[in-house]
Amino acid sequence: MSVVILPEAFNPWQLLEDYQQKMSELDGKYGATAVFVGTMRDFNEGDNISQMFLEHYPGMTEKHLEKICTQATADYGLLDSLVVHRVGKINPNDPIVLVAVWTAHRKQAFEACREIMEDLKSRAPFWKKEQLNTGKKRWVEKNTKGY
Repeated sequence: MSVVILPEAFNPWQLLEDYQQKMSELDGKYGATAVFVGTMRDFNEGDNISQMFLEHYPGMTEKHLEKICTQATADYGLLDSLVVHRVGKINPNDPIVLVAVWTAHRKQAFEACREIMEDLKSRAPFWKKEQLNTGKKRWVEKNTKGY
């Protein structure tokens, strides 16, 4: 299991490839990999967004994400998991989050990946401040469970 918080842009596909190459102890053990990559949209709540600043509480955020992955491991028999989340200044189309899980079977992989992502979006300690195209800034007031 690996949880990474990054203050700079990242290539989720390169991180995934690099991580998977280091998983030689799992060769032949996993039959499914489920991956979710979330990117920043240029709209929210009917407004055009030019930029976002994502804050977190160092230490607390990682601990929460590790707890999510530990629970998913127990619930779905994960063989490994990777969660990478961006913080700081983010522009439209920038990747914000990568969730990847490895399991023996696809059903568990899909369900675990979704559960990790849903918890991350609805309960993890991240705070978003959007900058609208008009220059106005606002905090995102609610997390997005189930979207």
